[in-house]
Amino acid sequence: MKNYPLAVQIWLVFAGITLGVAILLALLFPWTLRSFFTREIFVTIETAQDTLLDYIRPPLEENRLFRRELERKNIRTVNHVFFRENGRPIVGRMLPRSFVEMVGEDIRTQLPDVQRYIRSVDDDTIFYVIRREQANGRTVYLVSYVWESYLNDLVRTLVRRLFLILGIVLVASLLPCIWLARYLTRPLVQMEKRVKRIADRDWHEPFVTDRSDEIGRLSRSIERMRERLVRQDEAQQAFLQDVSHELKTPVMVIRSYAQSILDGIYPRGDLQGSVQVIDSEAERLEKRIRGLLYMTKLDYLETRRPEHRPFRLDELARDVWERLRWRRTDVRWEESLEPVTVTGDREQWGVLLENLLDNQTRYARERIFLSLRQEAGKAVLRIGNDGPPIPEEEALFKQFVKGEKGEFGLGLAIVQRIARLHRAHLRAANTDDGVCFTVEIPLHPE
Repeated sequence: MKNYPLAVQIWLVFAGITLGVAILLALLFPWTLRSFFTREIFVTIETAQDTLLDYIRPPLEENRLFRRELERKNIRTVNHVFFRENGRPIVGRMLPRSFVEMVGEDIRTQLPDVQRYIRSVDDDTIFYVIRREQANGRTVYLVSYVWESYLNDLVRTLVRRLFLILGIVLVASLLPCIWLARYLTRPLVQMEKRVKRIADRDWHEPFVTDRSDEIGRLSRSIERMRERLVRQDEAQQAFLQDVSHELKTPVMVIRSYAQSILDGIYPRGDLQGSVQVIDSEAERLEKRIRGLLYMTKLDYLETRRPEHRPFRLDELARDVWERLRWRRTDVRWEESLEPVTVTGDREQWGVLLENLLDNQTRYARERIFLSLRQEAGKAVLRIGNDGPPIPEEEALFKQFVKGEKGEFGLGLAIVQRIARLHRAHLRAANTDDGVCFTVEIPLHPE
């Protein structure tokens, strides 16, 4: 069904529901209404008796005029017969002998003045009421009856009319279904065209809708997707430009020095000095490429479910601390680490600590400090130095934004990305005695 037009799908669903209801009613209707119709039949019989008796009372005579009036007062399918007290009929329609004998037996055993009966006669069912009356000083019995065929006719007529109404409803519902389908598909067609344009990278025109239903929410999701794609495209273009700029300088230096050596010229005085420059620039280029690859890895991990495990952050911090202390032996290294277990990627946290401590070694004057505390359900990591104040925090963590002594502008951007992957909060602030980076790590991340 999903391959049909939406109008046909809506109509088929509506028709299926309607037909299902019709079939259910056709199966349950006779059963549920039989008791109701039986009760109504007896009420109809008794009403017909009252009407008849009001017309022919008080005298009751055995003549042709009375017989004609009795026949004329047979109300619709209700028939009337008068019986004597001995169980023999006086006037009325011809009845099956078995029914006459049955009524005679009922008359002889009936105690109340009015009583209802349901009997089977010749493979058919009959509903009748026997009423005791006094006429000309004699006791007579008015027997009014209806065959079950009347009940069946009622049920069949009702079912036929029900199906007729449902058929009319099905035919009449086609036009509303077509209108509803067009009403629903119009914005969907517009969204389809916009999505095709977005797929072709034509995503700079905003997609605005004034609907508040599910279609409106879908269109707003498409608009958010478009905005995110625009931002991602802009970031990608900026990233490529920054990468080209960052890689251009060391490549240019390496090529110019290599060409000079091939020409017999040594820009640094001798062959060894010139080769050392090439090696230094190659090392810088390698570090930049490694940083870019790690950023790409973090971008990939940001779209996947992380596989985090518990580990001792204090032990990892002490290990990184001991490895980096030798870089600045001229400053005082202070550390205060409490035992703290966090959940995350140990390798990524090692990169975060290395990048932050490496940043401190470039700017510290006399002191670098590292502390780890557990506070109110979170681990608080603080790393700082007594160097010059930092610029505004927002630009500090952007890619390729370098400080006065910065190298590539990737270290702090990687730190922020790792913190975000672990739902940690990272901030940098100037203090009275220098600069402090604070990382607040939830101990029980969701």
